[in-house]
This record gives sequence, structure tokens and C-alpha cells, in this order.
Amino acid sequence: RRFWGWLNAVFNKVDYERIQAVGPDRAASEWLLRCGALVRYQGYQKWQQDYNGLPTGPLGKYKIEAINATDSCIMYRGFDYLDGLEHVTEIKLQKCIYIQDECLQRLSETKNLQKSLLQLRIISCGNVTDKGIIALHKLMNLEYLYLSDLPGIREKETTVHILQQALPNLELELDLE
Repeated sequence: RRFWGWLNAVFNKVDYERIQAVGPDRAASEWLLRCGALVRYQGYQKWQQDYNGLPTGPLGKYKIEAINATDSCIMYRGFDYLDGLEHVTEIKLQKCIYIQDECLQRLSETKNLQKSLLQLRIISCGNVTDKGIIALHKLMNLEYLYLSDLPGIREKETTVHILQQALPNLELELDLE
């Protein structure tokens, strides 16, 4: 178990030279696929899941529009890869054992995501608490938030109230005990 934690930390190490060399979308695609997530590019319906099948072409041709991190090992350490992404409209975090409040805080402080992110789903991420959900209030253009199976959320009514105050246009769907 310790070995996998170490290996996942290696997968999440940010390579800033790589970001410079291939651009933010390609570098983030490589990171996400290495960690077991899927990406979908602007103008494409198909989800990219094969690291070795990443599309080639001119730099900047493929812009990440959606991220599905179900069962992936993404963690805070790799979130710098998100900084340069300007076209991400939806993210799904499901059964991500390394996602915690700091990750959601970091997500909501990412300037480009504050502008582009419209839909966010957080499902079965056991380390997420009210603090992390409340941090999402900085995602000013967020239109839809789905929260399900998050045992760390203890103050559901308060958390929902704070989010709805900050984001009056947010459609909030809850499946919480």
C-alpha cells in the first residue's frame, strides 16, 4: 500500500519544463491519463483514455474541455497542471481517494477555472468535508454542482446556504445522508 502511495505521488509530480515544451493542455492530458483519469477535447465527443493514443498535431490544437477523474489517483501535488487550462467546462471527481479539501480550495482558486468551469460533480470522495465544498464559492461561473456520498459533510444545511448565498445562479443537486 505504501508503494502505491509513493508511485501515485510520482505520477502527480509537476514537470514545469514539459508544460513549457508542449503547452498546458497536452501536459495536463498526460498527467491526467497517467493518473487514470479521462479527458475530452473541445469539439470531440470521444473521451481520451489511452495515454499512448494521445492525439498529435500542432501545439495547442487540442484543448481540454472535460475531465472525468473517476477512480483516478490525482492529488493536490499535480494540481499546478490545471493552471493553464482555459477551456475546461466540466469536471467529475468520483472515488478519488486523494481528493481532499485542499484540492477543492486549489481548484476554486485557479483563475482560468473560475472563468470556464460550469459543471462539477463530487461523488464518493471520503476526504472531502464542508470546508472543501464551501471553498468552491470562488467558482463564480459554476452553474451546476452535484454532491453525492460525501460522509465528511456534517453541516449540510449551513454549507448549502453559504454556497447559495455566494452563487445565486448555482443549481445544486444533493444525494447526501
